[in-house]
Amino acid sequence: MPIDIDIAHVARLARLALTEEELEGYRRQLGDILEHAAHVQDLDTSSVTPTAHPLGFVNAFRDDEVCPSLERAEVLAAAPEAREGYFVVPPALEGS
Repeated sequence: MPIDIDIAHVARLARLALTEEELEGYRRQLGDILEHAAHVQDLDTSSVTPTAHPLGFVNAFRDDEVCPSLERAEVLAAAPEAREGYFVVPPALEGS
């Protein structure tokens, strides 16, 4: 199946330095992928019920229950640094 995608251009956009052999290899692989997609597109799916996912999912979440939490002092004791009841962390933005 002929493809009309400039593999070298796409590689340049992705800042990939590819050899001619690599470009040809990717061109063949992309051709194989598009050929397979064309075969899938040709399948008769008129009798198949549309689904969002091929497997049936069941909600596996547990019930929301109130549980006691850890004491603040116990949690802060495990922190590398704490001050006035809070964690001390490095600033996210320097020099602002």
